Amino acid sequence: MPEEAKDGDTIAVKYTGKLPDGTVFDSNEGADPLKFTVGQGEVIKGFDEAVKGLEPGTKTTVEVTPDEAYGARDEELVIPVKTEIFGETEPQPGMEVALRGRDGMVFNGRVTELNGDTVKVDLNHPLAGQTLVFDIEVVGIE
Repeated sequence: MPEEAKDGDTIAVKYTGKLPDGTVFDSNEGADPLKFTVGQGEVIKGFDEAVKGLEPGTKTTVEVTPDEAYGARDEELVIPVKTEIFGETEPQPGMEVALRGRDGMVFNGRVTELNGDTVKVDLNHPLAGQTLVFDIEVVGIE
């Protein structure tokens, strides 16, 4: 009987991540399978849970809600930043930025709005608040 994936197993999967409208945001099509240890938090919770009980060769499609993916959007994570931190670079909407906090931690964000000498930077994960759909194929379990 084939082995079913369980916590602690290293699993290899092929996957495509989509938004509900079919827009693909990530895929390892044509690349090496994604390997991770089930139940260790190496991937988002909904993806981790989706592979439990699956056998090699199994294909499934799973819908992952925001609470099991990247969480809800938090408008408090959209912050004003002085344009002077960009130096010679002119900030543009959509530009990826890395901001360093007072404690030295780095936060990745995206410029969302220009307001004269400040810009708004969104520190939410780009997929926060989104329901995600994954097509998953288990290619191996160790």
